[in-house]
Amino acid sequence: MSNIIATGFNAGSTDGELESLETELRRLAALGVDTVELALTSLDLISGGRIIEERAQRLVAITSKFSFRYTVHGLVSSNFMDPATCAYQLEAAKALVQICDRIGARILVQHGGCLRSDQILDRAAADRREREALFELAEFAKPYEVRAVLENIFTTEPGQYRQTPAEVAKTVKAVNHPNLVALIDFSHAYIESTFRGLDFREQLRAMAPVAGHLHVHDSFGRPQNFYKPFFLQESVALGIGDLHLPLGWGDIDWEDIFSELQFLPGTVLMMEIGHRYRNEQPDSLARAKSLMALNGQRQSIAAE
Repeated sequence: MSNIIATGFNAGSTDGELESLETELRRLAALGVDTVELALTSLDLISGGRIIEERAQRLVAITSKFSFRYTVHGLVSSNFMDPATCAYQLEAAKALVQICDRIGARILVQHGGCLRSDQILDRAAADRREREALFELAEFAKPYEVRAVLENIFTTEPGQYRQTPAEVAKTVKAVNHPNLVALIDFSHAYIESTFRGLDFREQLRAMAPVAGHLHVHDSFGRPQNFYKPFFLQESVALGIGDLHLPLGWGDIDWEDIFSELQFLPGTVLMMEIGHRYRNEQPDSLARAKSLMALNGQRQSIAAE
């Protein structure tokens, strides 16, 4: 058996209201999806680190209508390295842990931090700040049986300090808490490896032993740089940027990767392939299930 236990798609609100999230959940249920990652910060559920109870209760009522396994994506703008907002972000993350518990989600995604070019002399302090915040979040999450998962991100602006995927793995190891694991975003790792001249597969190998959650979507690993498309589809035409494409539209060798790497027990393969590609989602779902099976076969061989 594979350590990958489930697969599915992400979902969020399109207008900040719960009704649009429910519509998307109904569509995914009809597709036969069993696991959904909720972009809860696409909704007003938390205000200044405090849960808005009326809205949280409505969320619980909606999510309980479905039999999904839920995971939760935290703040997309999360950045525990930032000295100005770290305390506020930690409060919001703790509130999200409590919401995770209410809806039965046991995974909370936390993006790796960064510094602007004018802050990079603070790198050592920023690394410490992030590790301390991650430990505090993991300790808070422990009684709720929620795991924080630290996601590798790619450089988004000139001169930015951003940890490589291998460095994200080192951060997880340094924090050394059972409620913190790594999240491999394969496309992010591909883009950052291209940008920095790193070996993409070596970066994945560094993360895999501490990875308990996966973000899967296709791309060509080409940094966005300063290219600004008129239509979103123009970036796809050029293969530039973090495209979140259906599996097979980019050039990531998924079969080779999943036949090699092993992940932590209880790992979820979450496809960040959204509503824009709803017609392609069934094919990606079938391919993800085949990757799970392939990974399980490889794991069985390795155990013999």
